[in-house]
Amino acid sequence: MRIREIAIVWAEDRHPDTLKKALAEFFSTLIFVFAGEGSGMAFNKLTDDGSTTPAGLVAFALAHGFGLFVGVSVSSKISGGHVNPAVTFGAFVGGNISLLRGILYWIAQLLGSTVACLLLKFATGGLTTSAFSLSSGVSVWNALVLEIVSELSGW
Repeated sequence: MRIREIAIVWAEDRHPDTLKKALAEFFSTLIFVFAGEGSGMAFNKLTDDGSTTPAGLVAFALAHGFGLFVGVSVSSKISGGHVNPAVTFGAFVGGNISLLRGILYWIAQLLGSTVACLLLKFATGGLTTSAFSLSSGVSVWNALVLEIVSELSGW
């Protein structure tokens, strides 16, 4: 895609449905993070920090998979079911959405995940919401490079 073909604002972005689509992204991301992170917190509580066992990893994967399924199902007919800011960025680069709509989706997705973590913290009486961490010997920069490479390899 050439730079001059990138749409900053489309005429349909001024339509009231744009906010409805952003709200759908908010709720779908909230559902995904609440289900995935909530299952991680529950598994840690039930198994006395067994999150790094093979059973824990399978439980997390299944919970996130089901959460993603529900999140995408909720918003696919309304906004396209992006749920992930990386998917939204890919849709923008591919020319499927405008920059304005992409920014609205990103804000909605980030707010949805933040609200999900706050709801989990409130519902669990203040338990830590971070069920995942880096392995020993892996720095933040190593994880960042790994995440970038794994995201780009899916294209």
